[in-house]
Amino acid sequence: MGRSLFFRFLAANLIMLLINFAVFSQTTIAAPFSASKGIRGGGEQPSAAIFVSKQAPAMVSILNPDKLQELDKQVDISKLRAGLLENSGIDYRKEIQPWLGDEITLAVTSLDFDRDPDNGKQPGYLLAVATKAPEKSREFLQLLFSKRVLAGADLNVEEYAGIKIIADYSQPEKGMLTGAVVGDKFVLFANDPKVLREAINNVQAPDLNLTSEHQYQEAAKQISKGAFAIAFLNLPNVAQWQGLKLPVQTFDTQLVSLSLVAKGLLAETVALTPEELPLASQQLSKPVAALEYVPADFGVAVSGHDLSNLSSSNLAPYWQQLAGALSGKSEVSTTNFVQPLAEIQNRWGVNLSTDIFQWVKDEYAVALMSNPQQKNPDWVFVVGKTPETSDGISHLDDIAAKNGLNVSSFTFDKQPITAWIQLAATTTKADTKAKPSFSIEAQAYGVHTTLGNYEIFTSSLETMHEVIATKDNNLLESRNFQKSIATLPKPNGGYIYLDWANSQDILQKQLPILKLLKVVAKPLFDNLRSLTISSYGGDIHSLKGGVFFHLDNL
Repeated sequence: MGRSLFFRFLAANLIMLLINFAVFSQTTIAAPFSASKGIRGGGEQPSAAIFVSKQAPAMVSILNPDKLQELDKQVDISKLRAGLLENSGIDYRKEIQPWLGDEITLAVTSLDFDRDPDNGKQPGYLLAVATKAPEKSREFLQLLFSKRVLAGADLNVEEYAGIKIIADYSQPEKGMLTGAVVGDKFVLFANDPKVLREAINNVQAPDLNLTSEHQYQEAAKQISKGAFAIAFLNLPNVAQWQGLKLPVQTFDTQLVSLSLVAKGLLAETVALTPEELPLASQQLSKPVAALEYVPADFGVAVSGHDLSNLSSSNLAPYWQQLAGALSGKSEVSTTNFVQPLAEIQNRWGVNLSTDIFQWVKDEYAVALMSNPQQKNPDWVFVVGKTPETSDGISHLDDIAAKNGLNVSSFTFDKQPITAWIQLAATTTKADTKAKPSFSIEAQAYGVHTTLGNYEIFTSSLETMHEVIATKDNNLLESRNFQKSIATLPKPNGGYIYLDWANSQDILQKQLPILKLLKVVAKPLFDNLRSLTISSYGGDIHSLKGGVFFHLDNL
C-alpha cells in the first residue's frame, strides 16, 4: 500500500464519513496486548478504538468488506475499491483479501502530531486493518516496503515496545508511510512513526485511549443493534481540523451508526452534551394528518407538531451549532428550518417566530416543489387549527395589507379563498391615433383557505388548485413516503422527507456542497430514491435521530 494509496484511502473514507456512510464491526486484539472487553451496548464496537486517543477528531470503522456484497449490489463499492488501488501495483484479491479481517478503522488521531510550530499543523492519520492470517499480513507488509526499496526508497526500521515499525523516508516533505503488525490481529499504517508510537502507547495505557472516554462510552451504548458501521466525532476538534469556527458549542461528541435494512440504509446518530437540554418536542406515534393536503409529487416536506416551542426545543441548540459552524455566525435562527417561509419573512418583514410559529401549536406540514418558470419554488404550508389560529391568520392578513397588498376573498373550485394580491395597471395602444386601453393585472403573493380542521397556505392560486384537486393523490398516502418512514422508530418528532428526483434543484440552491457530494458519492446518489430524517427525542444530555436512505431495488 503506497503513500498515494494510503491518502486516497483516507480521503475516500473521510468523504464517506461526511455523508454518514461509515462502516463498523467488532474484533479482539491478541498478544502482546490483552483483549478488549468493549462496552456493553445494543450493537458491536470497533476494537481498534484502543489505538485511538481520547482527543482524536474523528474515527470511522468499517466491517469486513466481504460481508458488504449485499450492499455492493446497489451501491457499487467495488468501483471505490478499484479507484483506491489504481496505479498502486497491488492486486486486492491476491495480496489483501487472503488476510483481510473483519475491521478497518480509519482515524484522524491528532490535529498536530509533532507539535512543531515551525512546520504548521500536521494532522496524524492512522489506518488499522484487522487480519485473519497474521503470517500473510506480515508477508504483505514486507513485500510492500521491499517494492519501495527497489524503487529507491529510503527505509528506516525501529523496534518500539517489541513491535517493528517500518518507515519510508523517501519524500518527507510529502509525508511518510509507516507500517507495523501489532500482535496477531492488526496491521497499522500511519503518516509518521510518531503516530504509530502513540497508537501503541494508547493500548499500553488504557486511560489514554478512546474506549476510556466517558462520552464515547455513553455514545457506544446507542450503537444500533445489527449496525455494520460507526463514525465517532469529537465535534470541537473536527471543527478545528476543518478550519471551521464554532461560535455556538453545546454538543461535544456525535456518533453515527449505519445498518442495512429493508429497502435501503439506516444511519442513526446520537449527539452528546454535558449541559442539560430542554425537553424534547411532542413525540408522535404516526405521521401528522396535515400531510393529506400536500400533493404527492412535492419534492421536500417537513412535518411535525407545534412550531411554537421550536426555538426552545432540544433540537434548537444542535441546529444552531451546526449552522453556526458552517456560517461562522454566533446567532442562527431556528426559523430557517422552514426555508420557504423565509421568503415571506424577507419580502414583508415578517418575524416567523412571533408572527407565525407562535400560534402553530398543532400539526403542521411545509412542502416545496421546484418551478422551472420561477426563481423560487412553489410551497404549501398546512396548519392544524387551534383557538389561536384565527387571530394568527388575521394578523398575517393585516401584515399583507400594510405591505400594500389587497386582501381579497372569492370562491375558487367552490372553495372560499383569501388571497394577498398586488394590482398593477397596464396600457396598450393599437396605433398612435387610437386611444390607449387599460387593464388591471393581479399577482398573488400567497393564498389561504380552510379545509377540514386545517388552514392551507400556498404560494399561488395554481398550487392551491393542485392541493384541492388532488386530495386523493397526497403525500401521506404515497407508497414511496410510507416505505420511507416504515424503518424509522416511533414515536418520533416528525419527518423531513426528500424525494430525490424532485428535490435536487431545490437542495442544490440551498446546499451548494451537494454538487460535490454527488460526485464523490456517486454510487450512493445514483441509487437514491428518497431520504427521510427524523428526531427521536433523547434525554437531558443527548439528542437522537436517524436518516433513512431509500435505495432502488433493495
